[in-house]
Amino acid sequence: MYLIEFFKKSKSTLIFLFFFTLIVFPVIYFLAKPKSELPVFNPVDVNPRLVDDEVRHINKDHKVGNFNLVNQNGNHISQDDFKDKIYIADFFFTRCQTICPIMALNIAELQETYKNDNEIKFLSHSVTPVIDSVSVLRTYADNKGAIDGKWEITTGDKKQIYNLARKSYFAVLDEGDGGDQDFIHTEQFVLIDKKGQIRGFYDGTDKNEIPRIYKDIEILKNEE
Repeated sequence: MYLIEFFKKSKSTLIFLFFFTLIVFPVIYFLAKPKSELPVFNPVDVNPRLVDDEVRHINKDHKVGNFNLVNQNGNHISQDDFKDKIYIADFFFTRCQTICPIMALNIAELQETYKNDNEIKFLSHSVTPVIDSVSVLRTYADNKGAIDGKWEITTGDKKQIYNLARKSYFAVLDEGDGGDQDFIHTEQFVLIDKKGQIRGFYDGTDKNEIPRIYKDIEILKNEE
């Protein structure tokens, strides 16, 4: 009799512990799980001049704007090519002899690390698109070791590219109209997540920034 009562009580206890574990452990795990260390950058965080007080509320979920560019193979490149991708964006020109070669070397290093990772891409925009034709970009891509489909080196309409630089990627803070006399020259690497949001800025000429980029990319890859 005592043994029967004992087993009945033990069975009830085991059932209680089982369901308790199912409920409590996931909650503990969720609370203890480290949150992303990376901010989401909006216009007000980077360049308040872009934000009108009356429309400030619509700039809280900023994403890179629509674009239609042409890459080193003459193929049209749009947001669809970066859907569900993490990517690094930068701005360069092929005749640059100062910061651009260093930036290209650093992207090439990052590309080598992630060449077999389908989640990661790179997007370079020419700031002298009239000079940097498709054939010029093809030669440039070959010289820099760009992998087709991994590193898109693009040209296109100047006004569109300059608008992207200023109002989508916040790669530069100066103002301009993208006209003939307008010129952008920046060392910024911009990290974009799978939602098209800006998650980091880095000095693309600084070798010491590369480990931080690796770390931040891994954070984004582990985000739910």
